[in-house]
Amino acid sequence: MPATPSPLTARALLLDMDGTLVNSDAVVERCWRRWALRHGLDPEEALKVVHGRQGYATMAVLLPDRPMEENHADNRVMLAEETADLDGVVPIGGAPAFMAAIAALPHALVTSADAPLARARMGAAGLRMPDVRVTAECVGASKPDPEGFLKGAAELGFDPAECVVFEDSEAGIQAGRAAGMRVVGVGPRAGAYAPDVHVPDLTHVRVEADGADGTIRVHITP
Repeated sequence: MPATPSPLTARALLLDMDGTLVNSDAVVERCWRRWALRHGLDPEEALKVVHGRQGYATMAVLLPDRPMEENHADNRVMLAEETADLDGVVPIGGAPAFMAAIAALPHALVTSADAPLARARMGAAGLRMPDVRVTAECVGASKPDPEGFLKGAAELGFDPAECVVFEDSEAGIQAGRAAGMRVVGVGPRAGAYAPDVHVPDLTHVRVEADGADGTIRVHITP
């Protein structure tokens, strides 16, 4: 039986949304399959790169010769489609209890969704929206660039090394590492990308706060 990992210690937690707190895979796959077919691409190949990035960045990977302004315009259409389609959006296992447990602790949402999409999906999943959030409008570069996580840490008032990231995607895990943070990988995708620890879902995470010095301990449970 594998040993239980030692707890990660932190002063703040930075949370991705899609795939980490909210299961939106059904919507993402519907929208991106349609987009891929419109552009003569293999939907299965397209789905391999969509998770974690902002839409324009995904489009740039899939259509490398297309002008970036077309990607940004297309991404605005994609965001509107995704915001209007909430069928099948549900919380990741353990997310409601996890969000309740960290309510009084320093934490921020750091997502590649824009603000309307983030509000729609968190609401559809019945999850509390963190007071501090870094959405697509707040950054100039998409994950795997670390800008979003660095902004989240700065807004909370902590050094990057004092933060633990929760992420599900390759781009997100790379962004957390590039920011100098430790990463808890959540869900089936995350294990392949070498996070510091990996959990199937948030039912395997227990958060404990030390009121004396503000240390947060992230315990990984079997």
